[in-house]
Amino acid sequence: MQLTIKTLAQALALAFVATGAAQAEEIIKIGHVAATSGAIAHLGKDNENGARMAVDELNAKGVVIGGKKYKIVLQAEDDAADPKQGTAAAQKLVDARVNGVIGHETSGTTIPASRIYHDAGIPQISPSATNPQYTRQRYNTAFRNIANDEQLGSALARYAMQNVKAKRIAVIDDRTAYGKGLADEFIKNIKHGGAATGTTVVSTQFTNDKATDFSAILTAIKATKPDMVFFGGMDAVAGPMLRQMKQLAIPIKFMGGDGMCSDSVPRLAGDAMSDGQVICAEAGGVEPSQEKGMADFRVAYQKKYGIGVQTYAPYTYDALMTMVEAMQKAGSPDPARYLPALAGITHKGVTGNITFDARGDVKDGVLTIFTFRNGKREKVTVMK
Repeated sequence: MQLTIKTLAQALALAFVATGAAQAEEIIKIGHVAATSGAIAHLGKDNENGARMAVDELNAKGVVIGGKKYKIVLQAEDDAADPKQGTAAAQKLVDARVNGVIGHETSGTTIPASRIYHDAGIPQISPSATNPQYTRQRYNTAFRNIANDEQLGSALARYAMQNVKAKRIAVIDDRTAYGKGLADEFIKNIKHGGAATGTTVVSTQFTNDKATDFSAILTAIKATKPDMVFFGGMDAVAGPMLRQMKQLAIPIKFMGGDGMCSDSVPRLAGDAMSDGQVICAEAGGVEPSQEKGMADFRVAYQKKYGIGVQTYAPYTYDALMTMVEAMQKAGSPDPARYLPALAGITHKGVTGNITFDARGDVKDGVLTIFTFRNGKREKVTVMK
């Protein structure tokens, strides 16, 4: 069948439109890694949800970088909070040629994965890994947008000594990079400032992040007559530990970091947790002038997912937004081109202004102290 000039022109026009549409929307792949299976899957999914919120908002608005339109695609991987799975997930993202990575969730997976991203030249922002070792490696691709354990351990120690006025503190950690790192920083600060307040560490014990029986270490702790237990670990262990503390008649203050500061703690502890007994801190928080932005985010999150924010979804959201803004400032999603822009970025996020120091740590990181009353998490104060 012979084509007329008119039909040929129409066919060429359609081909041109199709080609233009294909060229009009290029893809940026951003990896996200967290523990979306295992004991802390609820926290990992919270992180992933925050990243997905950012991706959906960006795509709805339209992303233009260097005059080109892009679609952001999130490649989400599960590392189950296991270092071996963490490095496997990292290599998978490198092989997929992602433009950047948000994560990992835990310090134990973030630290070994960071070398793989560095060797591939892929920028990485962790919204929740707090162990100082992550940025002490001096990888120019490694960033975090929350305070680290040096700041967290120091703030918790000051609060324990000055506000709670604890005198005899027992310390337990779960031997993970996160839990041990936080406990070590806490102990260091108690030893440094305890002479002035009469505060001492009377017992140091350890468990693991999958343990369920703490009777032996709690019995040993009880014999030292502490007035506070400090725990470096996650909520999945903290909840059962609180139950066994009640069974052994150890009704004392229980303090820890962000890993045990989720809304899941009351459920995991059951009726073992009394009002005001648990004191925890998140490596993050907002000043009063920024509270509306955070509140609006929480409302939007609840509307989108039908559940409340667990812990770090706002920081994951901000991390991805920060990365894309760096691409826009550089005029390219190519990692080598936008990495310098990321290092010098100032991003106004829902968690505050995000800018990084020479190591990749967030500048002027703040921390929020919480307690629990009537089964609900309650903000006590914001500290630096």
